[in-house]
Amino acid sequence: MAQERGGRRDDRQAREERDSEFVDKLVAINRVAKVVKGGRRFGFAALVVVGDQKGRVGFGHGKAREVPEAIRKATEAAKRELIFVPLRDGRTLHHDVNGRHGAGKVLLRSAKAGTGIIAGGPMRAVFETLGMHDVVAKSTGSSNPYNMVRATFDALKHQVHPKDVAAQRGMKYATLQARRASSGVTAEE
Repeated sequence: MAQERGGRRDDRQAREERDSEFVDKLVAINRVAKVVKGGRRFGFAALVVVGDQKGRVGFGHGKAREVPEAIRKATEAAKRELIFVPLRDGRTLHHDVNGRHGAGKVLLRSAKAGTGIIAGGPMRAVFETLGMHDVVAKSTGSSNPYNMVRATFDALKHQVHPKDVAAQRGMKYATLQARRASSGVTAEE
Protein backbone atom coordinates (compact mmCIF):
# COMPACT_ATOMS: atom_id res chain seq x y z
CA MET A 1 0.00 0.00 0.00
CA ALA A 2 2.83 2.40 0.86
CA GLN A 3 4.53 1.69 -2.45
CA GLU A 4 1.31 2.40 -4.32
CA ARG A 5 1.01 5.85 -2.73
CA GLY A 6 4.70 6.52 -3.38
CA GLY A 7 4.23 5.56 -7.03
CA ARG A 8 1.38 8.02 -7.44
CA ARG A 9 3.43 10.74 -5.80
CA ASP A 10 6.35 10.07 -8.17
CA ASP A 11 4.00 10.21 -11.17
CA ARG A 12 2.58 13.50 -9.94
CA GLN A 13 6.07 14.97 -9.43
CA ALA A 14 7.16 13.82 -12.89
CA ARG A 15 4.04 15.42 -14.40
CA GLU A 16 4.66 18.68 -12.52
CA GLU A 17 8.29 18.77 -13.70
CA ARG A 18 7.17 18.19 -17.28
CA ASP A 19 4.52 20.89 -16.99
CA SER A 20 6.96 23.33 -15.37
CA GLU A 21 9.09 23.39 -18.52
CA PHE A 22 6.19 25.01 -20.41
CA VAL A 23 5.18 28.66 -20.40
CA ASP A 24 1.52 29.39 -21.06
CA LYS A 25 -0.11 32.63 -22.11
CA LEU A 26 -3.81 33.43 -22.10
CA VAL A 27 -4.59 35.00 -25.47
CA ALA A 28 -8.35 35.52 -25.25
CA ILE A 29 -11.25 34.84 -22.95
CA ASN A 30 -14.82 35.08 -24.17
CA ARG A 31 -18.04 35.08 -22.17
CA VAL A 32 -20.87 33.30 -23.91
CA ALA A 33 -24.50 33.05 -22.85
CA LYS A 34 -27.10 30.36 -23.39
CA VAL A 35 -30.71 31.46 -22.98
CA VAL A 36 -32.76 28.90 -21.06
CA LYS A 37 -36.20 28.92 -19.45
CA GLY A 38 -35.04 30.59 -16.22
CA GLY A 39 -32.84 33.22 -17.88
CA ARG A 40 -29.28 33.13 -19.15
CA ARG A 41 -26.57 30.62 -18.38
CA PHE A 42 -23.08 32.04 -18.74
CA GLY A 43 -20.04 30.09 -19.82
CA PHE A 44 -16.48 31.00 -20.72
CA ALA A 45 -14.25 30.12 -23.66
CA ALA A 46 -10.47 30.48 -23.35
CA LEU A 47 -7.69 30.48 -25.95
CA VAL A 48 -4.25 29.59 -24.54
CA VAL A 49 -0.81 29.31 -26.17
CA VAL A 50 1.78 27.00 -24.56
CA GLY A 51 5.48 26.66 -25.38
CA ASP A 52 8.82 25.60 -23.95
CA GLN A 53 10.70 28.67 -25.32
CA LYS A 54 13.03 26.28 -27.17
CA GLY A 55 11.13 25.79 -30.42
CA ARG A 56 8.00 23.87 -29.36
CA VAL A 57 4.63 25.61 -29.24
CA GLY A 58 0.93 24.71 -29.27
CA PHE A 59 -2.46 26.33 -28.78
CA GLY A 60 -5.68 25.10 -27.24
CA HIS A 61 -9.28 26.10 -26.79
CA GLY A 62 -11.33 25.29 -23.69
CA LYS A 63 -14.90 25.96 -22.62
CA ALA A 64 -16.43 25.71 -19.14
CA ARG A 65 -18.82 27.40 -16.72
CA GLU A 66 -15.94 28.95 -14.76
CA VAL A 67 -12.91 30.86 -16.06
CA PRO A 68 -10.16 28.82 -14.31
CA GLU A 69 -11.63 25.54 -15.54
CA ALA A 70 -11.79 26.89 -19.12
CA ILE A 71 -8.14 27.97 -18.91
CA ARG A 72 -7.09 24.58 -17.52
CA LYS A 73 -8.89 22.74 -20.33
CA ALA A 74 -7.34 25.03 -22.96
CA THR A 75 -3.87 24.52 -21.47
CA GLU A 76 -4.26 20.73 -21.53
CA ALA A 77 -5.45 20.85 -25.15
CA ALA A 78 -2.47 23.04 -26.09
CA LYS A 79 0.03 20.61 -24.55
CA ARG A 80 -1.44 17.78 -26.63
CA GLU A 81 -1.02 19.73 -29.89
CA LEU A 82 2.61 20.90 -29.74
CA ILE A 83 4.57 21.50 -32.95
CA PHE A 84 8.32 22.00 -33.41
CA VAL A 85 9.54 25.07 -35.30
CA PRO A 86 13.18 25.24 -36.49
CA LEU A 87 14.77 28.56 -35.49
CA ARG A 88 17.92 30.17 -36.87
CA ASP A 89 20.43 30.72 -34.04
CA GLY A 90 17.55 30.02 -31.63
CA ARG A 91 16.18 33.53 -32.14
CA THR A 92 14.50 34.05 -35.54
CA LEU A 93 13.02 32.35 -38.62
CA HIS A 94 15.08 30.83 -41.42
CA HIS A 95 12.97 32.45 -44.15
CA ASP A 96 9.92 34.65 -44.66
CA VAL A 97 6.61 32.83 -44.72
CA ASN A 98 2.90 33.50 -45.17
CA GLY A 99 0.06 31.85 -43.26
CA ARG A 100 -3.68 31.84 -43.61
CA HIS A 101 -6.73 30.61 -41.76
CA GLY A 102 -10.19 31.69 -42.83
CA ALA A 103 -10.07 35.45 -43.44
CA GLY A 104 -6.98 35.88 -41.25
CA LYS A 105 -3.67 36.26 -43.07
CA VAL A 106 -0.22 36.75 -41.57
CA LEU A 107 3.25 37.51 -42.95
CA LEU A 108 6.23 36.49 -40.81
CA ARG A 109 9.69 37.82 -41.63
CA SER A 110 13.06 36.95 -40.15
CA ALA A 111 14.86 39.86 -38.52
CA LYS A 112 18.34 40.96 -37.45
CA ALA A 113 19.54 40.38 -33.90
CA GLY A 114 18.21 43.04 -31.53
CA THR A 115 15.06 43.77 -33.55
CA GLY A 116 12.74 42.21 -30.98
CA ILE A 117 9.24 40.89 -31.51
CA ILE A 118 7.30 43.28 -33.70
CA ALA A 119 3.85 41.71 -33.81
CA GLY A 120 0.28 42.19 -32.62
CA GLY A 121 -1.21 40.69 -29.45
CA PRO A 122 -2.14 37.09 -30.35
CA MET A 123 0.92 36.63 -32.59
CA ARG A 124 3.20 38.10 -29.91
CA ALA A 125 2.00 35.47 -27.41
CA VAL A 126 2.88 32.70 -29.89
CA PHE A 127 6.39 34.08 -30.50
CA GLU A 128 7.13 34.63 -26.80
CA THR A 129 6.11 31.09 -25.83
CA LEU A 130 8.03 29.72 -28.85
CA GLY A 131 11.22 31.41 -27.66
CA MET A 132 11.68 33.59 -30.73
CA HIS A 133 13.50 36.87 -30.02
CA ASP A 134 13.61 38.65 -33.39
CA VAL A 135 10.72 38.65 -35.84
CA VAL A 136 8.62 41.11 -37.80
CA ALA A 137 5.00 40.07 -38.34
CA LYS A 138 2.05 41.65 -40.07
CA SER A 139 -1.54 40.46 -39.93
CA THR A 140 -4.16 41.42 -42.50
CA GLY A 141 -7.77 40.46 -42.81
CA SER A 142 -9.46 39.12 -39.70
CA SER A 143 -8.30 40.45 -36.31
CA ASN A 144 -10.15 37.65 -34.51
CA PRO A 145 -7.60 36.13 -32.07
CA TYR A 146 -8.59 32.57 -33.00
CA ASN A 147 -8.00 33.19 -36.72
CA MET A 148 -4.75 35.07 -36.07
CA VAL A 149 -3.31 32.29 -33.89
CA ARG A 150 -4.33 29.59 -36.36
CA ALA A 151 -2.89 31.58 -39.30
CA THR A 152 0.36 32.06 -37.35
CA PHE A 153 0.56 28.32 -36.71
CA ASP A 154 -0.12 27.66 -40.40
CA ALA A 155 2.85 29.89 -41.27
CA LEU A 156 5.10 28.27 -38.65
CA LYS A 157 4.27 24.79 -39.99
CA HIS A 158 5.64 25.88 -43.40
CA GLN A 159 9.00 26.89 -41.87
CA VAL A 160 11.72 24.64 -43.36
CA HIS A 161 15.25 24.18 -42.04
CA PRO A 162 17.99 24.70 -44.67
CA LYS A 163 19.38 21.21 -43.93
CA ASP A 164 16.04 19.74 -45.04
CA VAL A 165 16.11 21.84 -48.21
CA ALA A 166 19.65 20.65 -48.96
CA ALA A 167 18.60 17.02 -48.44
CA GLN A 168 15.62 17.44 -50.77
CA ARG A 169 17.85 18.94 -53.47
CA GLY A 170 20.47 16.24 -53.01
CA MET A 171 23.24 18.64 -52.09
CA LYS A 172 25.36 19.36 -49.05
CA TYR A 173 24.29 21.90 -46.44
CA ALA A 174 27.64 23.73 -46.72
CA THR A 175 27.14 24.13 -50.49
CA LEU A 176 23.71 25.62 -49.92
CA GLN A 177 25.12 28.03 -47.30
CA ALA A 178 27.96 29.00 -49.67
CA ARG A 179 25.43 29.83 -52.41
CA ARG A 180 23.46 31.91 -49.90
CA ALA A 181 26.61 33.83 -48.90
CA SER A 182 27.68 34.41 -52.53
CA SER A 183 24.24 35.78 -53.45
CA GLY A 184 24.75 38.66 -51.03
CA VAL A 185 22.49 37.48 -48.22
CA THR A 186 24.37 37.75 -44.93
CA ALA A 187 23.80 35.63 -41.83
CA GLU A 188 22.46 38.65 -39.90
CA GLU A 189 19.57 39.27 -42.30
